Amino acid sequence: MPELPEMETYKHLLMANIAGQMITEVQINREKSINVNPELFKNTIMHLKVLNITRRGKHLLFELQNGQVLLLHLMLGGWMFFGTDVEKPKRTIQIRLSFGEQHLYFIGLRLGYLHLYSQKEAEQNLSDLGPDPLDSALTLNEFLKRIASKHGRLKTTMLDQKFIAGIGNCYSAEICFHAGILPTKDIDDCNELNRTQLFHSMKLVLQDAMKNGGYMDHPFYMGDSLTGGFYDLRKVYDREGENCYLCGSIIVMDMVSSRKTFYCQNCQK
Repeated sequence: MPELPEMETYKHLLMANIAGQMITEVQINREKSINVNPELFKNTIMHLKVLNITRRGKHLLFELQNGQVLLLHLMLGGWMFFGTDVEKPKRTIQIRLSFGEQHLYFIGLRLGYLHLYSQKEAEQNLSDLGPDPLDSALTLNEFLKRIASKHGRLKTTMLDQKFIAGIGNCYSAEICFHAGILPTKDIDDCNELNRTQLFHSMKLVLQDAMKNGGYMDHPFYMGDSLTGGFYDLRKVYDREGENCYLCGSIIVMDMVSSRKTFYCQNCQK
């Protein structure tokens, strides 16, 4: 599932390609991917410019000329491609927004969605999300205050979007490895030094992943050399049975709250 670095990468690429551009055509191939009648959806956004794209957690918000917002959550397996009809991937397309001869394709939206809202409705839908982990307002003191009220496994807490928005399966594992803490550890057993290290590791890992285009391997456009650059920089995620880059021990996969997590038993305590 795309997480904060992947959605931030998409945001920057979308800003560079469609910001200020007019939607010239709308194609809906899967009605369940939207939240209103297809004709209403089309008529509401057709011939409008996309003024801005912002991110909130794992969501993207396409701010339109008429004040309406398209709220995107790719969920598990969702991705986007931007290009001409000739360049598009040979995959089932759920939604297509056209900008002249260039099109924005939404692919793999089995669980994901592109919903049409007013600005107020969009804000209401995102109101229960926690702070963004890279927001300057999330200081160490604020983080320590928030985590002090949490209990249970560290992994489970990091996946809780009401605690902090944007971290999922991949980066929770990478952050815990960077911090040298087992994701299976109970928060109550983490001292202040552990929690402080977790905060700094969170900032560093996410910033590094953003700089390298996240871990998803689907290019956003033909010739895209940024998207997916972090995949080869992963230390533990999806590396079960491989050697740890630091100590040579075997990376372990475990289940926490029905979610896979990966770690090094030697480097993480």
